Amino acid sequence: MGSDCLTPEWASQPCLMGIDEAGRGPVLGPMVYGCMYCPISYQSSLASLHFADSKTLKEEKREELYENLKLDKSLGWAVDVIDPRELSAKMLAKNKTNLNEISHNSAMGLIKRVLDMGVFLTEAYLDTVGDPEKYRIKLSERFPSIKFVVSKKADSLFPVVSGASIVAKVTRDRALREWLVEETGENINRKFGSGYPGDPETKAWLVQHKHSLFGFPSLVRFSWGTCTAHLKGEVEVAWEADENEESGNGSSSKRQAKLSSFGFKTCESRSEEIESSGKGRCKFFQARKLQQLTQF
Repeated sequence: MGSDCLTPEWASQPCLMGIDEAGRGPVLGPMVYGCMYCPISYQSSLASLHFADSKTLKEEKREELYENLKLDKSLGWAVDVIDPRELSAKMLAKNKTNLNEISHNSAMGLIKRVLDMGVFLTEAYLDTVGDPEKYRIKLSERFPSIKFVVSKKADSLFPVVSGASIVAKVTRDRALREWLVEETGENINRKFGSGYPGDPETKAWLVQHKHSLFGFPSLVRFSWGTCTAHLKGEVEVAWEADENEESGNGSSSKRQAKLSSFGFKTCESRSEEIESSGKGRCKFFQARKLQQLTQF
C-alpha cells in the first residue's frame, strides 16, 4: 500500500527518505511501518508542510496532513502493515524472531521496495530501534550506497521522518477502526480502547474476550506479556503419542504429553462424534474453519 504504483517523475534525482513506525507497544492490532520520500531539492519545503511527530498531533490534524501529503506530487510514501498474528507467530516460533528484528526487516523492506521502483535514494533518516549505531551499521551494510542517519526522537528532529510517522499512525488507526472481526460468533465488541497494555479499557476488553481454550481473538498479539497473565487458567491439553513409540523399558505403549497450551484432548467419546460431524462445534472452530482430523 502506498504511492508506489507508479515511479515518480523525479525518481532519477537524488532523494531522501524518512521511516517511522506506529503500534510497536500495543497488545492489540497491527504494527505499521511507514516511509515518506522526496527529492533532496524539496527538503527545504518540508518544514512548510507542518509535519510533526504524530503522537503530538490530534487525530483530526493527522488525517488532514495525511490527505495533504497524498496529494503532493513531490512526495512518495509506502507502508508495511504487520498483522498481529504474524507478530505472534514470529515471536513464539521455535526459532524466534524478536520485535527489534521484525522492525529492522520491515524498514529494510520499505527501502528495497522504493529502490526497486527506480527511486535514486541517497539519504535515509530513521527513528532508532535498539542501539542507533549498530542499527546504522546494519543498514549501511545492506544498502552501502545510502547515507543513513539513525537517531532517537527522529520523528521530532527531521520533517521527512515526521511525515513517515503520520503515514504510519493514520494507517494503523484506520486499520483498527475498520478491523474485520473474524470471530463474529463470539459477540466481540470494538470498545477496546487504545490497545496499550496499561489502558483500563483495553484490560477490561481482554478479560471480557478471553476464551479458556483458544485464548483471544485474532486482533490480539499472543506474544505480549500482557496476555500471559490472563492465560494462567487455560485448559490443560493432553496429546496422545504414537502407539508404536517405544517406551523406556522397550515395550510398546501409549504415552501422553501434557502441555500448557491451546488445543483439545483426543478421546473416543460421543462428544467427539458430534464435534466431527460439525454439530455443536465451538464457534472458534467455525470462525477459523478448523476441522478435526482422524486420519493423517
